[in-house]
Amino acid sequence: MEEYFGNELVKKFEEMMENNDEFYFDTEELEDIIVYYLELGDFNYADIAVTYGLKLHPNSLDIKIKKLEVLLEWEEYTAAKELIDELKASSMENTDFLVCYAKYYSNLGNPRKSIEICKKALELKEEENFLHNFIADEYINLGDPFNALKHYRKALKEDPTDEYALENCMVCFSELNKSDEAIAFLNEYLDEFSYSETAWYEYGQFYFNRKNYEEAIKGFDYLLAINSNSVGVYANKAACYEALGQYAKAIEVYEEMLELEYTKAFTFYKIGLCYKALKQPIVALNAFQKSLREDPQFYLAMMEQSYLYEEMGGMVEALHFAKEATQLNDNNLDYQKRLAFLFIDSGKFEESLSCLKKLVEAEPSRFYNWYAYSEVLMLLGEYEEAITLLNLAIKKHNRAELYYQLSNCYFNLKQQEKGIESLKVALELDSSIIQDMQKKYPFLKEEVKKAKAKVKKKN
Repeated sequence: MEEYFGNELVKKFEEMMENNDEFYFDTEELEDIIVYYLELGDFNYADIAVTYGLKLHPNSLDIKIKKLEVLLEWEEYTAAKELIDELKASSMENTDFLVCYAKYYSNLGNPRKSIEICKKALELKEEENFLHNFIADEYINLGDPFNALKHYRKALKEDPTDEYALENCMVCFSELNKSDEAIAFLNEYLDEFSYSETAWYEYGQFYFNRKNYEEAIKGFDYLLAINSNSVGVYANKAACYEALGQYAKAIEVYEEMLELEYTKAFTFYKIGLCYKALKQPIVALNAFQKSLREDPQFYLAMMEQSYLYEEMGGMVEALHFAKEATQLNDNNLDYQKRLAFLFIDSGKFEESLSCLKKLVEAEPSRFYNWYAYSEVLMLLGEYEEAITLLNLAIKKHNRAELYYQLSNCYFNLKQQEKGIESLKVALELDSSIIQDMQKKYPFLKEEVKKAKAKVKKKN
């Protein structure tokens, strides 16, 4: 009834605003309207309601406190401070005011002052669950999980069903490296609240994070016994079986998930990965295809199909799906590397250049990006462009391989002196790889003899 009544009030208020009417609301009614908008996140309407409320009840402390809430949401801290100073004398025994006062300092990055005000609010014996959580959050902001844990536990004592406090207790135990205390706390909680979905989820996650997958599965099974529609829990349980290498069992769990899901692309993808791990590429391929039927732009399934086709010798299909996946996830450097490899492998050197260029721009510190890019340019006969690239590469990587490449470019362009000069530098940096370089660049064979002779003569 209260929800219905509240909505009726809001409806009446909005009709009044739309028709430019003026109706009377008492302060409690206006508070309900303002709270409705604040909880909805509609701060414009909350402000309109506050303004109208103060017009009707200019001395209402409760509506002024609601105005303070709006100012804080809008981060209008100067106006908020002026209002705080106005209200302080009359409202230091008002929990809502003290919460706003604490939030003001919290938003300004002063958690210690915020905690001090919250502790004063606790003396009023109202909203104790909320206040303990507030204080705990501020201790987290101070990097103090020890004191945060104390207050999350107090919040949980005030309201044992408080999932937020329960989850954060476990986070604090983790940060404090108190595994034994964490599981003891959780078991004690479960003894009293054995139907808590959050607690069983935390139990499963606790053991999953410690690679005790059998115990984690027990936790997830209890949770599913309480609520068999918890889709995410099936995924966690399946992940446990995957970690144990029990892929067939993982597939069974994923198939149970399919009965509950609206969007199934990711689950079919995970089933495909399990079949791939079981060395069943055809069945895996089928699962990835189902994933793409559910979501034609699901690039993870596309790339997995590319890998499978490559394993089965279908290089045309491998390249096709790699191209599709990379177009949908253009910033993924691993995809760009794979696509470049497949282009080069299929002799499509020009097509590989855009991938190689992106790799050089994104990862200039990786030597082999430059090396591969210049190699392809040389294969295409683009020696001048390769020289420009190699000169940039050498500034970042003073490697012999780059000088061998550079000398090859100069020799191909009939610039013998520059070629010999680059070759000399290459030999001085690393002469042990010369045989490999000569196989790659036959032009170097005769020039190496000449360069070695000059080096000997110089010595």
